[in-house]
Amino acid sequence: MREYGLIGAALGHSFSQTYFTQKFQSLGIDDCRYELFELSNITELPALVAQRPQLAGLNVTIPYKEQVWPFLDEVAPSAARVGAVNVIEFTFDGRLVGHNTDYIGFRDSIRTFYSHAGDHAGALVLGTGGSSKAVEVALRELGIRAWLVSRNPLAQALTYAELTPDLIRAHPLIINTTPLGMFPKVDECPPIPYEALTPGHYLYDVIYNPSETSFMAKGREAGAQTKNGFEMLCLQAEASWRIWNRA
Repeated sequence: MREYGLIGAALGHSFSQTYFTQKFQSLGIDDCRYELFELSNITELPALVAQRPQLAGLNVTIPYKEQVWPFLDEVAPSAARVGAVNVIEFTFDGRLVGHNTDYIGFRDSIRTFYSHAGDHAGALVLGTGGSSKAVEVALRELGIRAWLVSRNPLAQALTYAELTPDLIRAHPLIINTTPLGMFPKVDECPPIPYEALTPGHYLYDVIYNPSETSFMAKGREAGAQTKNGFEMLCLQAEASWRIWNRA
């Protein structure tokens, strides 16, 4: 029995187990299962690996996409480029290799949603964690310039306090990469001037549970186009499967 799974701090929101379980059933794969492993600290990873010799691959989610690096034997170019890991490959000789498929999932998903790549107007990426790094790399590939937005002052980022209505109007694409609004805290949303949103805006939320976050609902009320992260989840999951099985 080959075992795959997801590590993170709180996984009650995750659809990954359902996704892979349905995938195994639809393909008639009866020697694989996918589990959720909640870790209170990333230092618990070595013990998990030692206790589960059948592990063949892991996904990584909040807040460990950057914290997991010291526990890996190697980092693939995709993860090095992004600066975050969301997939761990277990090689035949027992090594752990970190990859990033988040940026692939977001890149391929945003292509079907926002068709203004290369235009002068840019994007605002809310958040500065591991997901934001993947989003930034994908936007760069698509020729979309982006500003990160942080709660705290950073050299290469704006703060929420600096997000004026004029800045919102000047950036038609806004991506939420924070956990604000994720189940069960569905009433939360990033603190931006929503009154400045227009029908010309595109709001993308990497959250997929709930299917419409408060961030998206506020955008929809302003006439903006909205999209959640479910397609991104599916695309990155398929890329993970290809890595684990070298398909």
